[in-house]
Amino acid sequence: MLSTTLAPLRLGSVVVPTPVVLAPMAGITNAAYRQLCREQAELGAVDLSAGPAGLFVCEMITSRGIIERDHKTMSMLQFDPGEQVRSVQLYGVDPAIMARGASILCEEFGVNHIDLNFGCPVPKVTRKGGGAVLPWKRNLLAAILEAVVAAATPYGVPVTCKTRMGIDHDHQTYLDAGRIAEQSGVAAIALHGRTAQQSYSGTADWDAIAALKQSVSIPVLGNGDIWEASDALRMVEHTGVDGVVVGRGCLGRPWLFRDLTDAFAGRDTRTLPTLGEVGAMVRRHAELLAGLHGSERALLDLRKHMAWYFKGFPVGGEARRALAMVTSFDDLDDQLARLDGDQPFPTAELGSPRGRQGSPRGKVVLPEGWLDDENGCGLDLSDAEVGVSGG
Repeated sequence: MLSTTLAPLRLGSVVVPTPVVLAPMAGITNAAYRQLCREQAELGAVDLSAGPAGLFVCEMITSRGIIERDHKTMSMLQFDPGEQVRSVQLYGVDPAIMARGASILCEEFGVNHIDLNFGCPVPKVTRKGGGAVLPWKRNLLAAILEAVVAAATPYGVPVTCKTRMGIDHDHQTYLDAGRIAEQSGVAAIALHGRTAQQSYSGTADWDAIAALKQSVSIPVLGNGDIWEASDALRMVEHTGVDGVVVGRGCLGRPWLFRDLTDAFAGRDTRTLPTLGEVGAMVRRHAELLAGLHGSERALLDLRKHMAWYFKGFPVGGEARRALAMVTSFDDLDDQLARLDGDQPFPTAELGSPRGRQGSPRGKVVLPEGWLDDENGCGLDLSDAEVGVSGG
């Protein structure tokens, strides 16, 4: 356990007593899942009047999609009434478009916090010069950060950014990105301790996170390989970060945020739900999704979560298939009722990776000539955001 609890995370006017951030994840962190995680975090919170029990970020949206009122993009901008801080991650490569998108978020959607995505490693983003490869263009990175900070400042909305270590081992950018972020007025920077080439493979480099923390004075958040609350504490001890960002570790385990709230309050607890309690969590998730999308779409969306929820439980292949194919709430209730609710949590799963892993990419897909000049743009900005909404 930490000898002392961490100070609240301060992002301009936004104060987060529990310095834990739910990472924006495409197709995952919609309003329903954010509410589910927030409800669990609040179970461990002592005084919610002091601020939210964590920061729960909407899945990534594109700035151009906001400006063009793209239906998919606009449908993602939903918030539940209990969200004290409306937090959105914004993607883009054009400073002017990014600034306009940020203004719309502040003015029309009452967003309280904007995070900028410079960490996505997927080829459909990197081939356009976005996500984790954009910080290679130092001048472009500075222009985007300065433009968005200027657009959000009149509304009192803090801007943060998330990045990776770089394109690959030979093209690292994170220390320059931290310096530029600090100079641009960014409120905090989060670092995933992997390169774009690593994607989600291997082990996150916490030493790099520590180096970034030592190089800037703004708050630094650490991301990568936080599977349990104890991992978050170890990261803080190892790196000195001001808070942590949790992504894949909470897939099928929204109660991880309760453990994190307890851990950062100095309480050594661990939530180990029975199979029946997990089933109840699945039912709650379905209800929240139905309120967001309607029953039919909710159950379709829920399917991808089933394997995560029941990972390690001895429920059998037939039951897993049936749960992954439910078509109605009656069907869901029937399948959940068939489970042995007294089955204990499979503790062998604790500390093990969840979600995407895979192998390192052979080569990161980049725009032609991207590595030739660190300061030039090298992009057709009119086309660089097409087809990447939701990351």
